[in-house]
Amino acid sequence: MCGRYTLTTPGGRALAERFVLADPDAIEPETLGRFNVCPTEPVAVAIADDEQRAARTMRWGLVPPWARELGKGFQPINARAETAASKAPFAELFERPERRCLVLADGWYEWLKAERPSRPPGERLPFRYTVDDGGPFAFAGLWARRRIGSELVHSVCILTCSANAVCAPVHDRMPVVLAGPDEEAAWLAGETDGLLGPLVAERCVAAPVNPAVNTAGVEGAQLLVVPPPEEPAQLRLV
Repeated sequence: MCGRYTLTTPGGRALAERFVLADPDAIEPETLGRFNVCPTEPVAVAIADDEQRAARTMRWGLVPPWARELGKGFQPINARAETAASKAPFAELFERPERRCLVLADGWYEWLKAERPSRPPGERLPFRYTVDDGGPFAFAGLWARRRIGSELVHSVCILTCSANAVCAPVHDRMPVVLAGPDEEAAWLAGETDGLLGPLVAERCVAAPVNPAVNTAGVEGAQLLVVPPPEEPAQLRLV
């Protein structure tokens, strides 16, 4: 699965060049320089728009056609690639190329439950996964448009697949990382064959990160660095 991810790039021009976006200034600054992207937050995506690629900002968490308000009921952040073509509310979007998108990222997080007795019960240890030495890539996404009250909401979910050998020790699922520009173009054009499996393990690296990333709303480059262990308190005779 994918419950948190990163887009640490601080500016939009490098991403516009990488993903062939028509207008680099269309990437909202609030979606960039992110070290802890969380569900329901605005995220940067790219869609095919009149034979060009356009940047859009969407809410992470797909708002289905039957939703009456945000944050209530089934509003999934992920969809299983194996069943997205046949299950609501994903199937209708899956079959329409114009409702496919690229979710821009440069890493994602998964958590491993601590097993050492010295760790507090239930503590989860976060790992960040990167691709090709930390460069930007795209998750395969599906997006929807839904009016909630007076607001027109654009929302997105990320497809997931079985984990590769690097990711599997922590979680049996991983996001669908499109393998490169050709695969990204094929996904946006409505193709599917060979696109939605796990990225080859040799391109992925996992590294432990700061447990502070466990808390939604915490941001900053310090999240990518494991803090030094706390030294035990020293007892003194007074």
